[in-house]
Amino acid sequence: MAATTTQAPTPGRSAVVLALRHYGRELLRLRRLALPALLLPAVGNIGIRYVAPLLVAKLAGQAADDSGLTLSSAMPYVLGFGVVLLLAETVWRIAQHCLNRVEALGMEHLYVSGMDELLAKDVAFFHGNFAGSLTKRVLSFGKRFEDFVDTVTYRIVGSLVPLLFGAVVLWHYEPMLVAGLLLMIVLTVVSAAPLIRRRQALVNDREAAIARVSGHVADSLMNMETIRAFAAERREADEHRRRVAESRRLALRSWDYGNLRVDTLIAPMSVLTNVLGLLVAIAFRGSGQGVEEIVVAFTYYSNATQIMFEFNQIYRRLESSVTEAAQFTELLLDPPTVLDATEPEPVAPRDTGIRFEAVTFAHAGAKPIFEGLDLDVPGGARIGLVGRSGGGKTTLTRLLLRMADIDAGRVLIGGQDISRLRQADLRSLIAYVPQEPAMFHRSLRDNIAFARPGATDEEIHAAAEAAHVTEFAEQLPEGFATLVGERGVKLSGGQRQRVALARAVLRDAPILLLDEATSALDSESEILVQDALWRLMDGRTALVVAHRLSTVAGMDRLVVLDRGNVVEQGTHEELLEAGRVYAKLWQHQSGGFLDESAEPAPGEAPPGAGPTGLPGPPEPPAPAPDRVRRASPQARTGTGPA
Repeated sequence: MAATTTQAPTPGRSAVVLALRHYGRELLRLRRLALPALLLPAVGNIGIRYVAPLLVAKLAGQAADDSGLTLSSAMPYVLGFGVVLLLAETVWRIAQHCLNRVEALGMEHLYVSGMDELLAKDVAFFHGNFAGSLTKRVLSFGKRFEDFVDTVTYRIVGSLVPLLFGAVVLWHYEPMLVAGLLLMIVLTVVSAAPLIRRRQALVNDREAAIARVSGHVADSLMNMETIRAFAAERREADEHRRRVAESRRLALRSWDYGNLRVDTLIAPMSVLTNVLGLLVAIAFRGSGQGVEEIVVAFTYYSNATQIMFEFNQIYRRLESSVTEAAQFTELLLDPPTVLDATEPEPVAPRDTGIRFEAVTFAHAGAKPIFEGLDLDVPGGARIGLVGRSGGGKTTLTRLLLRMADIDAGRVLIGGQDISRLRQADLRSLIAYVPQEPAMFHRSLRDNIAFARPGATDEEIHAAAEAAHVTEFAEQLPEGFATLVGERGVKLSGGQRQRVALARAVLRDAPILLLDEATSALDSESEILVQDALWRLMDGRTALVVAHRLSTVAGMDRLVVLDRGNVVEQGTHEELLEAGRVYAKLWQHQSGGFLDESAEPAPGEAPPGAGPTGLPGPPEPPAPAPDRVRRASPQARTGTGPA
């Protein structure tokens, strides 16, 4: 199986800075808890690593003194040693209490804000990203805050602040001890910095490989039926194995670089620092402080070199958390293009009429779909959008919903420019049934109520009955409480479409958008649902996209789109009489052939002209001619007029 070329972006410097900014804002927002959480562990470390050893050094100094060490003279140091350790542990418990809350509250806020950022993205953004990869990134964005704060608290602040305290104590004994320590730390940092920068690129590659593994797993799981149908389990497993192996290879490369290059440099530098500390303590020991100074120098230098030796580990943890967070913030560098106006207008349309004025639109990097399109839909009118595939019918409905913004012109509802309205307010005016209804892995009731969460059970059941959902809901194991599965896999295509129609009924919006709303229904169900749709459209402005012309032949007006242009408009009968594009499409569907070169003779109605044969206002029309009803397999299987 060919490898998918979609890759997670390697976060650049801007994304890393943005991740640090987000994490820093969380610490600032929670500063009353964050300040003690960050500083108290350092205070505890000072007591354990520096004050307690200093008391032991005092004892050693006294023991080496000519006067010797007695129990009474040692008792203050011993008691002080115990008190310092006890206080340090108490401080640590308080610090941990604060830290737990900083991390929990920060992660909660980042989980929420990360999801908010994704929800604000344009629909096109989700077409170019794996759901699994996005899931991993947005959850890691919140989860990695814990690792970031732990590293900053325990490894950075918890080590550097005590180190400063140790430097002050060493200066009291001998300034050269401080100078030697600082010299070795600077040399180590300068030597290791280029290696660490090189390792950052390896870590970026490793994180990108992990994201690709996650994306492929999610893609496979969401398309498991297709994998089964094409017996592609082995191919998908092989592709997964290849991606995991690549992730393992890149992980080992970054880990080995840290072990064999960075640590190989830092380890001897730490040894050299310890040796230097002992030499300086011996060479510059003060009068009467020889043993005490050597013990203090050895202990404090050992603590400092431990930090140097762990420098790579500290940086590895920090870069891992920030890099993974940057995998998400990389997505935030390109802000959404569909935005609410700075000062949006309140919704106050004078009617529900829709107007497209000189609309120009093109997908990014593609040729324009519309150039100067004009279309007027009067309030309360039922308009059918028909034409060949790729003509722009579905795109027109998406522009009305502001799933994308037009490049030029205006789209108006009741005289209001939709770009001046809040997106939520605009969409509250519209009930939308897409070509491929989306289902949530929730109960059947929840899927219908998604259109209006505050609806009562009576209203939900009434909408379900109007869309003929109750007919199959009663057969489900738990009725309306049955979980429909991810993307509604437990329902048939026709059942999913009925649920989507029930949502539209429950929405009770003044504008109705139907995009192939009955394409997955069988003929019998379609007749029932069409009848429900006619009742639903009553008193509403309806824009209905259809490839099966029979489903829209009874509309007030049909608009024929071809290559982004309105090529003709009129009623079903008027367009048949005109004998142009619509007449040929009707002829093809009812006659069962696709020879577009066949033109009807001037003044001659094309084959299949006549009533639609499906329910429509004001009353069901007469049956179609026999030769239409006996037509092709397309007609019998529902791809042409029934």
